[in-house]
Amino acid sequence: MSAPRTTFTFHSAGQLIFGRGAIAQLGEVARRLRVSRVLIVTDGHLVRAGVVERTRGPLVEAGIACEVFDGGLPEPPLSLAEACVARARDFQADAIVGLGGGSNLDLAKITAVVLTHGKSARDYIGDDQIPGPILPLICIPTTAGTGSEVSGASVLTDTERAMKVGVLSNYLRPRVALVDPLLTVSCPSKVTADSGIDALTHAIEAYTAVDNEHFPLPEGERTIYQGRHPFGDMLAEKAISLVGANLRQAVAQGDDLAAREAMALAATLAGLAFSNVGVAVVHALEYPLGGATHCSHGAGNGLLLPFVMRFNLPARVSQFARIAELLGENVAGLDEQAAAERSVAAVERLKADIGIPARLRDLGVTPAQIPVFAEKAFAVKRILRVNPRPVTARDLESILESAY
Repeated sequence: MSAPRTTFTFHSAGQLIFGRGAIAQLGEVARRLRVSRVLIVTDGHLVRAGVVERTRGPLVEAGIACEVFDGGLPEPPLSLAEACVARARDFQADAIVGLGGGSNLDLAKITAVVLTHGKSARDYIGDDQIPGPILPLICIPTTAGTGSEVSGASVLTDTERAMKVGVLSNYLRPRVALVDPLLTVSCPSKVTADSGIDALTHAIEAYTAVDNEHFPLPEGERTIYQGRHPFGDMLAEKAISLVGANLRQAVAQGDDLAAREAMALAATLAGLAFSNVGVAVVHALEYPLGGATHCSHGAGNGLLLPFVMRFNLPARVSQFARIAELLGENVAGLDEQAAAERSVAAVERLKADIGIPARLRDLGVTPAQIPVFAEKAFAVKRILRVNPRPVTARDLESILESAY
């Protein structure tokens, strides 16, 4: 085991542009990057909703040639990355624009990697496997949840193993993150709910992670995650409070621009927090759950979140007490333990209010799958070590049993 850490670092997208109508700046942004042929990685839904045309417009006005790959899918399989790379090569793209939810942005990221460095998407799975900078990448989210527009992660699905897999590298962080809350208005209520609870999961896992100075990184290993530190705390606190105050309204009233803007900001702040600090047991368990049930990443995370919070609570009582406050709970007069328990109850109520599945059985999971999920999750050491409380395979199985 390495010696205690005494420093932390902070990484983001090269530039963050945030605000209503920000999409109008896309042509100028692309010109500054000195690119001339852009592949937009997106999906058919956004084509039909007119969002792709709103994105192409500023690029075309700036004299930039555009091609659209609209084959994006939820939880994209590794094979889809190869198809996207082939389209980009045929077009001779010199930049990639990722447009959509986290799945499209992650697909754009891995496409830029393979275009730059060759090999296949599978060759970059894991921590710090990308050898250097990648093709200019601009990420434009149309959902408020994943934070992929600022993160150093690309999550794909290995269909052979029925398991989600992650590519982690600071080289994956986009050159530009362009966050226009108006682009999320067309987002359906279910996607808004799933994405929003995903942002909350990111913020809570970052806020309650193992401390940076005790981050258990084995000697000789490298990772973009580094445990809890002050920058992460600051970002996560703001994200949690924004979600608590706005997610229900964004789901119930999708044209409420103030709620949409608040959730877009929450997602980006949570993305900045977790992509430096790390995510932990919720994500490790969701990888096999999502791979087997094909639920959205956000729905899987949201389902599991309160059960993992309850497991971690003994190791992070003061942080969970603060989370209860940030979510709007009245904790006046309560001792720290009672306040901390309120945070779990608050998340359970939020889940119910926005329609996140309550239990694993609601996704069709069978008891026989639980040990399989636990075994697969236990292999994801790169994020399990971020957890504030060490976990065994049996612990993971117990959490899943409580969630069943």
